[in-house]
Amino acid sequence: MKEQYFTKDNIFEKSLEIKNTVLKYSRKSKLLLKNENTALIVTDMQDFFLNSESHAFIPSAEAIINNINILIKTCEEFNIPVILTQHINNKENAAMMDVRWSDLITKENYLSEVSEKIICQNPLLVKKTQYDAFYKTNLEKLLRKHNKSQIIICGLMTNLCCETTARSAFVRGFEIFMPIDTTAAYNFDFHLSTIKNLSYGFCQPILSNEIINEISK
Repeated sequence: MKEQYFTKDNIFEKSLEIKNTVLKYSRKSKLLLKNENTALIVTDMQDFFLNSESHAFIPSAEAIINNINILIKTCEEFNIPVILTQHINNKENAAMMDVRWSDLITKENYLSEVSEKIICQNPLLVKKTQYDAFYKTNLEKLLRKHNKSQIIICGLMTNLCCETTARSAFVRGFEIFMPIDTTAAYNFDFHLSTIKNLSYGFCQPILSNEIINEISK
């Protein structure tokens, strides 16, 4: 099931290919990002998924780190808040996660920490227990406090936490941007399916350089 569809050498071309594939499903084509309305959410970039020795390792995850770091740096330069999420479970709060998965990310697991490869000066940390980063967290309160109505979502995994958080944000009235080349899944089909579905009903297909160019204006 796992495959490395993104590499450092092919990620731009592969992501552009995905964007061109799903454009026909998109219902909105013009980027209308406003810095004062925007926050960046970096989802679950934890060693649990980034360490090659972990059973949950995502082969394409390494390729998205540089794009995420450039996006973080750009946001910091323009005073856009950066929110990092960290997925932590125990038997009490896991609910169906405990049924669906053979292993939970517990706080005792040394791989549960956000990777040191993610470079962020003053991140806001949100700990979550489900795919949805809004579920029983202070994320929405945090965004409302900073008067943010637009969110950029990146991180892991494309088809689970990123997609669920994007859908949850949408029904809460947030406008979503999820750059294709800043998320990764276990395989290409998972990634493509999510981008296709989100492009149709939730957000426009976009690349990180387009987001960065818009912020930098």
